[in-house]
Amino acid sequence: MKKFLNIGAYAMVLGLFFTSCNDNDDYQTIESIDKVKIDSVKIVNDTMDVFTVQSIKTYSTYSSHCEGFYAYDYIHNNNLTRTVTAYKYIANGPCAQGAFTGASQINFSPQQTGTYTFKFWSSDNTWITKTIVVE
Repeated sequence: MKKFLNIGAYAMVLGLFFTSCNDNDDYQTIESIDKVKIDSVKIVNDTMDVFTVQSIKTYSTYSSHCEGFYAYDYIHNNNLTRTVTAYKYIANGPCAQGAFTGASQINFSPQQTGTYTFKFWSSDNTWITKTIVVE
């Protein structure tokens, strides 16, 4: 009987421990998604081989730490042209104030040779244009 009481006591302590660890009220809920201006783009190699992978980094400015990178809208306009629009999330809750710059990346893996044109949305009708030659 004493053995069952010890096992029950251990189970109760473990249950309370895991319950208290998972009781986290510090998370924030995403309230909305919106376009975010891409301030600059970094392409390490403007020439690359077909079937290889290159990371393309984009940089955007966020007004507070309640905002951050959410996703890209990456559109194949034709075989060699891509348009890229970045989106940010806007969360609720207490956040550190002050603008900051965040970096995100796209992994580009071309499947055919040619000169690829990338257009990154920068604001309204403004785009940052970059090219990569694939051999």
